[in-house]
Amino acid sequence: MAENNLEGPSDVAVESAAAAKLVYYSVAPGCRVNVRSGPGTSFQLLRTLPYDQKVPIFCQTPGTTVNGYYGTSNIWDRIGPDQYVSDAYVHTGSDGYIAARCT
Repeated sequence: MAENNLEGPSDVAVESAAAAKLVYYSVAPGCRVNVRSGPGTSFQLLRTLPYDQKVPIFCQTPGTTVNGYYGTSNIWDRIGPDQYVSDAYVHTGSDGYIAARCT
């Protein structure tokens, strides 16, 4: 009898499926938003987003409270590996969490 060698989906397929479901959110108009290494203003500044940038939100976590374009929030959005922006500068349409909590 021949052995049935079934494998699960490849990492590439899983990442592609996740990327297809990502929603990109606009940052505040006319604002250059800081990207930090963690969820707070005390974390290292990695870069500044260009004007009119759109970002994915992979997960969200509490951190430093920031007064921003869209109000005051302590929610930080992870937009990439070890890359966070304050939700106070991202137009999500909500004052609360819209994505899973970061682990």
